[in-house]
Amino acid sequence: MIDTPEIIDDLRHAPPVAVTGNGWALISDRVMGGVSAGTMKREVVGGRDAIRMQGGVSLENNGGFLQVALDLGDAGGEVDARGWTGIRLEVFGNNEIYNLHLRTSDIRRPWESYRQSFQAPAKWTSVSLPFDGFIPHRTERPLNLARLRRIGIVAIGREFEADIAIADIRFYCDKGTE
Repeated sequence: MIDTPEIIDDLRHAPPVAVTGNGWALISDRVMGGVSAGTMKREVVGGRDAIRMQGGVSLENNGGFLQVALDLGDAGGEVDARGWTGIRLEVFGNNEIYNLHLRTSDIRRPWESYRQSFQAPAKWTSVSLPFDGFIPHRTERPLNLARLRRIGIVAIGREFEADIAIADIRFYCDKGTE
């Protein structure tokens, strides 16, 4: 039985509030002295309502990321995603590689996460990212799906112009795993 709702955000609420009741936030490397700059807007992209992140990712001053992030539980609390296979998102981008980062309540340092890369084509595309494909980054703790706390769509690691839109993001379950 799955207790955690499937939908993380389908953009039915006024921006920047997600279905979870939490708000999307734009975070850049400026929090640590970098110079990457971007915007997060709610707009129509390719005929669909979307959250769009655009901006320049710069490696200057040890920077290198732009991110739109969303807490999953109430007041930054946890959700239990053990009943799901992974996360599926509807993306429209600029043919660049982006990351989906997961954070759990087991990790505290801002540079720790669990990461998986995906390409965002210049057309609406459904991208499925299974939990077993996430790689720990700067942590030795295994991904604990019972303590999932935050997700982030991230432009990271190289200088480029980020332009990615998300129209829907949800947990998914492969047949036979429910």
